[in-house]
Order: sequence, then structure tokens, then C-alpha cells
Amino acid sequence: MLPTKKLMRLADFILGNVEPILAEWEIFGRNLEPGAKMTRLALRDDAEAILLATARNMQISQSPTQQVSESKGHGGAASEESYRLDNASVLHGEARVGSGFNIMEVVAEYRALRANVLRLWRASRPQIDINAIDDITRFNELIDQSIAEAVGSYTSRVDQSRRMFLAILGHDLRNPLNSISMAAQLLSRTTDQHLDSPRALSVIETNTKTITRLIRDLIDFASTGPGSTMPLTRSPVDLEILCRQVFEEFCVAYPHRTLRFQADGDLPGDCDADRIRQVVSNLMGNALQHGSTEGPIELSVASDDATVVLSVRNEGSPIPPEMLATIFDPLTRHTMPDSTAQRVPGSIGLGLYIVREIVVAHGGTVEVFSTAQEGTTFTVRLPQPRPVEGDRQ
Repeated sequence: MLPTKKLMRLADFILGNVEPILAEWEIFGRNLEPGAKMTRLALRDDAEAILLATARNMQISQSPTQQVSESKGHGGAASEESYRLDNASVLHGEARVGSGFNIMEVVAEYRALRANVLRLWRASRPQIDINAIDDITRFNELIDQSIAEAVGSYTSRVDQSRRMFLAILGHDLRNPLNSISMAAQLLSRTTDQHLDSPRALSVIETNTKTITRLIRDLIDFASTGPGSTMPLTRSPVDLEILCRQVFEEFCVAYPHRTLRFQADGDLPGDCDADRIRQVVSNLMGNALQHGSTEGPIELSVASDDATVVLSVRNEGSPIPPEMLATIFDPLTRHTMPDSTAQRVPGSIGLGLYIVREIVVAHGGTVEVFSTAQEGTTFTVRLPQPRPVEGDRQ
């Protein structure tokens, strides 16, 4: 229940009602598509700091010159609270990139915040005088200041991700193309009986597959923008056979690693076989890349009532807790200072994002569990087709 205080100024109201305002912020954010599965803490992120800095800034008196300057977006009183507001706004914009918000959704959050604060304040029935008009003006100026900082940091982070993405792509395409070029030159100077010919052909085949995988990831990434769903070509599939085939390919490619496969139950599927193969391949490749080189990689697929449960487990260092919330988001990790060191050539960091998009398009879910004791396990759940009555006879 909001308190009723006739002479309460807007800044005092905000400071006295932070929790009800944040609750409204959270409700609005959860109604946006990226916020539907976010935690309460992630939804609120820097909102409290933005509110407190705004209200405390409003309590600082300004000269007429400073008021005019701030109203034009040139800054007002250079107070500590103004710096706090800027810092919190910058952090909010950056965090929303990692959470999958688009720029319009970030602005919409601020629009809702502005409307909710004024609505709740009005509901408290404050005494309206010249101070109230000044308070509203100052509040709007500070919210606009916060929006400018949040949008600026958001676009900077996106631009940084884009530059990193293009740099990685250019590097990873250049190396296999150079290998193909050198192998082709070798073949052009030799006969079919030359000892180096089979090796050169193998180099061409391997690096052509690498480029094909990179291009496929790019096409998939480009085709799954906000609001779009990855296209599927469904057909009856035996998921045990499909997973076993992918597993055996990895056994041949990584003869020195310990790979294990387990299947349990009846595993028919109505899905896009090529896409599900891509899911299994991406998860296996991710486990080999990030897991312990001494520990096993375990692929399992089983039937759980009306659901197929597919999991890939590896041992090794766990995924940091702060990365778990964004592990399936594209490009985010490339903005981290140590991201280049964690990446391997031939991967542009879209593998897990594409896994999620394929699984969601099939009506399924994917999640990750990671601890030092239990290792890291990615679990995919796909709906299984219901048997037709005639098939049971």
C-alpha cells in the first residue's frame, strides 16, 4: 500500500517507494520476450541504482544556467549522483545486450519506468504546486540522461561484438583457404601417383569442410533474427541411429580422446535429421573444445515418457556462474577480455546459439548444468511423436 503524504516531493516519493517501482519495472521486463525466462535479479540489474541516483540528483539544487544546460542535454550540476546515474545506465545498457534485449526493448523499459513512477506518485495524491512541475521536469531530464547513456553503451557493445565477430571470421576463413590454396598448388605440380597427392587431397577436404561449417553457421545466424524461427524439414528419424552415426564420426576424428555413447529406450523422432545432427555435433565439439583432455566425453540419448532426452557431458573446469545465463547467446562472449584465448580456430562462437535455435524450433528445451564436482552437462529435451493406434498392434 503506497503511503499518502500531501507534501511529498517527487524525489522523496521515489526514495520512499523504491520497491513498488522496481516491482513494476520487473513485471514490464518479464513481459518482453528476452525477460520471460530471466531471474528477478537479472531483470532488475541496475534499475535500483538508476532510481536512487535519479532521486538524489533531483534533491541537488541547480542554478538557472545549469537547468537550461541540462534541459538541452549538455549536463547540469556535475554532482557525484550524476556520475552514479551515468555509470549505472552504462552498465544497464551493456547487460541488456548480453540478455538478448534489442534497442527498442531497452528504450521501452525506460518509457515504462517513467510512466510508472509518475502514475504511482499521482496515486499517492501529492499536493500539486510549482515545485511539482519543476520535479517532473527534472525527473524527465534525468531519465533522458540515463536513456542516452544506456543506448550509447548498448550500441558500443554491439559494435564491439560486430568488430570482434568479423575479425574472428576473417581470421578463421583465411587459414583454411591458405591451406587449400597451397594443397591445390602442390597437386597442380604433381601427378596422381605422387606420394604427397593423397595428403594434399586430405588437406583440401578437411579445410573445405571447415569453411562449409563456418558458412553454415553464418547462414543459420542470419536466418534467426528476433521473432524468426529456424526453418525445418521434418521426417521420421531413428534418433539412436542418428546419434550413433555422429558419435562414430567423432571417434574417427578424435582417436586419442575417450568417447562414450549410451542409448536407452525406443527413440523414434519426427524432426529435421540434418538439424538434430547439427545439435549433437555442436555439443560434442563444444565438449571436446572446453572439456578436460584426459576425461571422457559422454553422449547419451534416452526416452523419458513422451520426451527424448539427449545429453553431452564432459569433465574439466566448470563454466563460470556469471556466464551460464548467456551461454546460448550469440557473440556475447567475444566482448570479454579473455574470449580470444578461449576460442579455437574454425569456430566463430555461434555453436551453442544455433543449438538453442534448432531445439526451440522443434518445440524442445536445452539447458546446462556445470560444477567442478559433476562436470558440465548440456541436456536437450525434444517432444517425441505419439504412436498411432495401429502401430501398437
